[in-house]
Amino acid sequence: MPNLSTPPAPVHPGTTHLLRLEGAALLLAMASVYGLTGESWGMAAALFLLPDLSLAAYLAGPRVGAIAYNAAHSTLGGLGLAIVGVLTGNATLVAGAAIWLGHVGFDRMLGYGLKYATGFRHTHLGLIGRRHTATPTTATLGGTP
Repeated sequence: MPNLSTPPAPVHPGTTHLLRLEGAALLLAMASVYGLTGESWGMAAALFLLPDLSLAAYLAGPRVGAIAYNAAHSTLGGLGLAIVGVLTGNATLVAGAAIWLGHVGFDRMLGYGLKYATGFRHTHLGLIGRRHTATPTTATLGGTP
């Protein structure tokens, strides 16, 4: 199990591309599953960003935020909902699971991975957001400020 309080190691670009492609495949597969349920595409659009409400937990700090975000963005919850939907014959639950898993795939495709407690930008797919490069200053060059 990863230590979520330690910043992640850099992810090899080839691995990142594969994981993003996997996310795109999950999104497309879940869109197909959703289409088979016969539910309204308006409902899919309305609920697609629902897992992102977990971002509000970051107001309580990065540890709580990471736990909430990861719970809402893990494939386990969506798969559990899908299993319940299939076992009970409830197409609405299967549709909800497809939306949930499609959102997870979409996020992975964009490079948003599960979060570490060290900060929102630290994910299992590597750092997200703009890469900051240090610019030389007089202090780092040994000059006077």
